[in-house]
Amino acid sequence: MIDMLYNFRVGDIHSAEFSDEFNKLCIPFENSLSEEQIDVFHKILDCVSDTAAAEMRAAYKVGFKDGATMMQEIQD
Repeated sequence: MIDMLYNFRVGDIHSAEFSDEFNKLCIPFENSLSEEQIDVFHKILDCVSDTAAAEMRAAYKVGFKDGATMMQEIQD
């Protein structure tokens, strides 16, 4: 159920733009790569993004459960 709530709210989460530091490092680096290297680099970035998304989901679940536990303790 918590996963369903998270997935429903994902559309309400506004993703941040890349930082200036990221752009300053990433753009020149990407421009120096061959097409094949760019594909690998993009796959690496996708893996990083997927990992960050999984961590956000896990943190949401923990936070939700902690909130429910606190409400239950207040009621007792």
